[in-house]
Amino acid sequence: MHGPASSGWLLVALCAATGAYCLLRMRSSVEEQRRAAGGEALMGFAMAAMAVPAAVFTPPGWAWPVYAVVFGAAGLRALWAARSGRHHLHHLVGNGAMVYMAVVMAGSPAHAHGTSGVPVLTGTLLLYFTGYVLLTGVRLIPVVAVAGDGPVTGGGPATRAGPPARVGHPAGWGDRPELARACRLSMGIAMLAMLLAM
Repeated sequence: MHGPASSGWLLVALCAATGAYCLLRMRSSVEEQRRAAGGEALMGFAMAAMAVPAAVFTPPGWAWPVYAVVFGAAGLRALWAARSGRHHLHHLVGNGAMVYMAVVMAGSPAHAHGTSGVPVLTGTLLLYFTGYVLLTGVRLIPVVAVAGDGPVTGGGPATRAGPPARVGHPAGWGDRPELARACRLSMGIAMLAMLLAM
């Protein structure tokens, strides 16, 4: 799952920084955002560990089944939460991708990196995450504010990420929709890189 050492370390840094920011987001006053941030922090740190170059560290054989069980359970939780909102379906796909990569790594000879999984499933996940990254990137583009409103930098419908903060009432770190989107965009890009390396 790893390429050259330099790109591997860049991926580790991206995923670890994203996981750390998600931990900060867990301080949000909104319970739903805290839950989402916790799952995203877990995924960020797990992806960082998976991206460590094989020349530096090769996880023991038991690590991959643990990954599969942890993210399988997280996927079931996301499936249950999807009853209240469609955005949980993205977490379900992300957890499923982590289970898939863990199963592929567990089944590879000597747990070598750079093995290939099921081409159709890998291709489907690549298409999904490519679309997700492009759509999330577009939503980060600032939009022109309507006369009388303050600037909106969310880049998409306010109904999907909550209303923008009013002037004089700055949102906390855990409640900034554009930062949460940037966090998810980073993880989407990292997931693409890991799937491409399979």
